[in-house]
Amino acid sequence: MKLPIVLCILAATLPARAHQPVMDMAPRWAQGYGFQLRQQHFGSDDLLQGTDSVENPFGFERFVNTTWLEGVYTFRRSVRATIKIPYVDQRRVIPVNGAAVRQQSSGIGDIVIGLPLKQYKNQGAKTQNWAITPSIRIPTGSSDGDFPISDGSWDVGLSISHSRETPRLYHLYDLYYWKEGSGKRGMQTGDSWGFDVNVGLHPWHDNDNNSGLFALWDISARHDDEPNAQNLTTASGGDRVQTGPVLMYYRQSFMARAEVKLLAYERVDGIRASRGNEFSIAVGFTF
Repeated sequence: MKLPIVLCILAATLPARAHQPVMDMAPRWAQGYGFQLRQQHFGSDDLLQGTDSVENPFGFERFVNTTWLEGVYTFRRSVRATIKIPYVDQRRVIPVNGAAVRQQSSGIGDIVIGLPLKQYKNQGAKTQNWAITPSIRIPTGSSDGDFPISDGSWDVGLSISHSRETPRLYHLYDLYYWKEGSGKRGMQTGDSWGFDVNVGLHPWHDNDNNSGLFALWDISARHDDEPNAQNLTTASGGDRVQTGPVLMYYRQSFMARAEVKLLAYERVDGIRASRGNEFSIAVGFTF
């Protein structure tokens, strides 16, 4: 049965997230394909120094909205290719020569291409898989101006993940790392690594119309090395832990997901605007 299941976690967030379309689970058959459209928002006007909140009399802030168009094709069940195309709309207020300056930019971001390699094991009504996913991030975003979309670097990533599900339970564990290349105009974004956990229930499934619901809880931890002084993008160094609920509905080849990621811990290098809480919604189709 072509059963479209479960969720898309998504990065960060920043395009360094390792999870793959469609919704991290479908299609599961050879020569299948699908796409998803995902809207992601994060940002804050809370100012941090390390882990401490500090006064923000000039109203420094950072807000980023990203629309992701993501696709997948399965050559066979264990080998697939994915593509993620972001459109970024971002704004911030930063100090320049002692004054608060508002900056805004938008455009296509850096495209990410992945090659998930999966090994499945079925045990009756239970199934699990291990996956290794090498990825490359192509500098298709603009690196021009005072607030560029991209630093202009070619980057490589690697994800190792394990998922397991029963008719009622679902688990996903994903460890990933991104190595940043040298960017344009002397910009250098720091390397990053993260670990994501999704656990939850599959409380409802209707066999008659192949529909159902997943209710999950996400925990995400991430570390970013500090970018160099020439970097002008939204990248920042530090650590954070986010957590929150995920709901995913599916019916036949259609899927929809909503996710909230609340900050449980954040540490920034220097003085920077907090990343803030993150919200995302997505719809996807498989064929």
